[in-house]
Amino acid sequence: MESKLTLKLATGSINRAKRYVHRRKGHSLSKLVEHYFDSLTIDDIKSKPNPLPPIVSGLAGIAKRNRLKNMKDEYTDYLIEKYK
Repeated sequence: MESKLTLKLATGSINRAKRYVHRRKGHSLSKLVEHYFDSLTIDDIKSKPNPLPPIVSGLAGIAKRNRLKNMKDEYTDYLIEKYK
């Protein structure tokens, strides 16, 4: 369900937000505000059921940060050896 909301903001803020949304085709100022409000209430969002398909949820967190860094280092070492 969607509802209307009236906000009073500085003209400059509104203009910057409109330019931001305009650069990102397919987005709207309403969605931008909605996402902002959602980010403020992240704890409430976390309590909602996961909207992702099970296969995607199962993959979440599979790539560990350290492992990705090691892969980058390994690839760098490989390139150094290759072009000696």
